[in-house]
Amino acid sequence: MRIARPLLVLLHVVLEIRALRYSNGYYYQTIENSNGSGEIYFNGVRLHVESPQMSVSAIQGSNVTLPCHYRYEPELSAPRRTRVKWFWQPATGEGQEKDVMVALGSRHRSYGGFRGRVRLRRSVPGDASLVINPLQVDDTGRYRCEIIDGLEDESVTVELEFRGVVFPYYSPRGRYQLTFQEAKEACEQQGACLATFQQLFAAYEEGLDWCNAGWLGDGTAQYPVSVPREACGGKELAPGVRSYGLRHKTLDQFDAFCFTSSIKGEVYFLEHPLKLNFTEAVEVCMQDGAHIAKVGELYAAWKFVGLDQCNAGWLADGSVRYPITRPRPNCGPPEPGVRSFGFLPHHLKYGVYCHKLRW
Repeated sequence: MRIARPLLVLLHVVLEIRALRYSNGYYYQTIENSNGSGEIYFNGVRLHVESPQMSVSAIQGSNVTLPCHYRYEPELSAPRRTRVKWFWQPATGEGQEKDVMVALGSRHRSYGGFRGRVRLRRSVPGDASLVINPLQVDDTGRYRCEIIDGLEDESVTVELEFRGVVFPYYSPRGRYQLTFQEAKEACEQQGACLATFQQLFAAYEEGLDWCNAGWLGDGTAQYPVSVPREACGGKELAPGVRSYGLRHKTLDQFDAFCFTSSIKGEVYFLEHPLKLNFTEAVEVCMQDGAHIAKVGELYAAWKFVGLDQCNAGWLADGSVRYPITRPRPNCGPPEPGVRSFGFLPHHLKYGVYCHKLRW
């Protein structure tokens, strides 16, 4: 018995040393398996990473905060030196995650298109929320907040969506004339982007009814029908979003469903004593310190600001449209919306909608 006691003390010291070898304020311990390999077991405070909102909606051009908080259980008496990393993946779910920013203490670095637009809020201890300002058209998607403390790392994801409006768009050449890339470029030229299925479905639930298939951002062609009819797939089909599925992006041609969430600036109908042809319309907007409005800008003003004007006017793509929020006689159909006369000869005379930036 006298011999065994020193051996027990020695064994206890060896186990303590093995535990401390991995110590960073937590308590880790190596357990030897029968095959001689060691497994590390955690035995102490736990790191928790949480977000009170799993989905956040915002408007393009504004700012947004994606919430992320971390804490320890049991609570620690002194702050720890943790590394915060944020990642982003496009809304389509395609491709690998990309770095947004990394922070350690007061030092931080942002990456790619997020450089100079992101920071951590740090309003209270444990606050690792990401602030993006301003929001750009491609910022929607899945963001992942990762907290790293020694051997411990935990993360949480937050979806960023834009509040906006979906509108159908077709080429001046006519219906079903756009490849996928042409549809993408057409939306971008009008201050918008190709809509996602979720955005189109939300627009359908709000009453969008359109009997022409259009490209979506995932490469599918779909269209929303709230009132079934023969010309739109038949009366026997239930209301819903009809889909042609994934299509060939260079061989197939459709229209487009665009999505805009931008409200920066002011869209207005320019009061002018004379009706204007398209060239004159472009010039008078410039003389007023503005530019002729894009289709997406007119839709955003109608949706977010309530622009209501029963006067047809030229837009930048050569179409003639007008926005109505309060339907009334002699102003088109009984539902609110942006009315369109289509693409008309440029020598015809109409009013004009201008867009002026406000900073």
